[in-house]
Amino acid sequence: MFDRNKFLDIEPYFDEKQCNEACARIKAHPEIIYAIATALFPVSDENAYEKRKMFTGAVIRCLDEVHSYDDFQKKITIGVFLPTVLGNSADKFTFSGLEKLSPDTSYLFVSNHRDIILDCALLDLALFNSGLPLCEMAIGDNLLANQLIEDIFKLNGAIIVKRDLPFREKYLETIRLSEYFVGKIESGKSIWVAQKSGRSKDGRDITHPSIIKMLYLDRKREGVSFQDVIKSCRIVPVAVSYEYDPNDISKAREEVATLSKGHYEKQKNEDVFSMIRGLRSWKGSIHISFGTPLTQNDYESAESVAFDIDRQIHSMYHLFDTNWFCYDYVNGNEDNRDKYENFDTGSFLSRYSHLNNDVRNFIINSYANPVRSYFEAVR
Repeated sequence: MFDRNKFLDIEPYFDEKQCNEACARIKAHPEIIYAIATALFPVSDENAYEKRKMFTGAVIRCLDEVHSYDDFQKKITIGVFLPTVLGNSADKFTFSGLEKLSPDTSYLFVSNHRDIILDCALLDLALFNSGLPLCEMAIGDNLLANQLIEDIFKLNGAIIVKRDLPFREKYLETIRLSEYFVGKIESGKSIWVAQKSGRSKDGRDITHPSIIKMLYLDRKREGVSFQDVIKSCRIVPVAVSYEYDPNDISKAREEVATLSKGHYEKQKNEDVFSMIRGLRSWKGSIHISFGTPLTQNDYESAESVAFDIDRQIHSMYHLFDTNWFCYDYVNGNEDNRDKYENFDTGSFLSRYSHLNNDVRNFIINSYANPVRSYFEAVR
């Protein structure tokens, strides 16, 4: 039996009392919603001002109807927030592969990670549009700047992953997360987790085996086999593909600095700025591909599970014109010209003309790498 009382500090708000109290705190500070609206409508003119007011008013009104995090996800995230984000900054949103999943079964969705907020939010939108139950999402506690931000995330189904802990405390917390993930999935609730801590910067999208090892920690103490735990989690690889990455420049600068200096010190509120750029900057087309649940093989190691997750993600990643052009560009040919024949290559390259060579080359390769990964996966 799954005991929620052991996880009150990290699990989403699940009962009506918690949700009502969190909604009351947010309604008492509508400026937090207006701040989100300002991020979505940054232009300082009368039209943007009216849109901010309309967005804020719509969210505040919906809060009166929220009594569970499922309510919040459906009424606010899917009902107000995502239509605004996609309407402002995307050409189209599509998804595929959900016909392989059952509405009566819970899963662990393991996806590549490109955007701090949107990856899981869009996954939920795809589930909702297909009539499948929504999921909880694992996020780092570094995103919880204050109580109101925590309220918004936990109303939206967030599982809080505590990061900066001393070694022993971190190990014990990892065991607790293991118990939560496996127990929650076995109790009938799906969960989303990124394939590694932090977003992919170079477009390689590699699953860290530690994510898989975490799943086994708790049940290992009970003598359950690794194979049985992996099967019970019903892991579904998910590929999230953006035609344009709003944070490609900032990611490249961070990685180039890390490679040249050995480290990168984030500025205060840098994650917040990344979230804002991810929400409001142009993304072009977006596609989410759902893979086949990893329930057929008897996996012997976390590395073999991670390998199969990556193989599926890389083979079903939706390759856009930006990816094919950059792949040809770095190879100095036009072998795949038919896949981007209507693409304005000059305008694309001009986006990065002000950058130094190292940063510009890193960005171009970050768009090319999904093509490299695809060819490696399908050989």
